[in-house]
Amino acid sequence: MTVATVELPKNYTPSPKEEYMSPKHLEYFRQKLLNWRTELLKESENTISHLKEENWQEPDINDRATLETDAALELRTRDRYRKLVNKIDLALSRLADGSYGYCDDTGEEIGLHRLEARPIATLTVEAQEKHERLEKQRRDD
Repeated sequence: MTVATVELPKNYTPSPKEEYMSPKHLEYFRQKLLNWRTELLKESENTISHLKEENWQEPDINDRATLETDAALELRTRDRYRKLVNKIDLALSRLADGSYGYCDDTGEEIGLHRLEARPIATLTVEAQEKHERLEKQRRDD
């Protein structure tokens, strides 16, 4: 199933009064995900160019240590971005196959408010809480 491109009114936000995951909802979240993805990739490119331009031959050992620590922190942040881009790609796939907006565990609607806050969400709040409790129990064992 392909998502048909729908023209959205300026400043459109999904409303619970509309049919859940209507074509407007799907297009809104598709654009939101694509914009987020573009932003993350742009920031990653900026990091790469910044690291290439950096003078790694600082004569002062403290300055060099600070530089390396900052670079390591930046690289960890970009790695999180890389993982987010993968999740965004999966969300875009769910948009294309018609499963976006529905819980992977229960099949229930995830909800517009949750998707607005976390467009890559795959679980309802309740299912996510249950999942986190189980994870915590496994760690505690």
